[in-house]
Amino acid sequence: MQMPAIDMIATGRNILRLREEAGLTVRDLQEIFGFTTPQAIYKWQHGTALPTIDNLVILAVVFRVPIDRILILREADENLMFSA
Repeated sequence: MQMPAIDMIATGRNILRLREEAGLTVRDLQEIFGFTTPQAIYKWQHGTALPTIDNLVILAVVFRVPIDRILILREADENLMFSA
């Protein structure tokens, strides 16, 4: 059975696209989240980190989309998933 996995790079590109479509800057999101620096947002957009569940909920509200429109899934290789 193939298990889905989050494609971090594609999800990051999607967050960038949704932010731009919403007419928001990184600074705007930084203020919405109350972050002291924009690093977390840049990490999300570059696919090196994912937002926490709480932050995904906020992004969904800000972007006016369901969470499943933010996350991009791919089918994981079953051999990699269960090879421990």
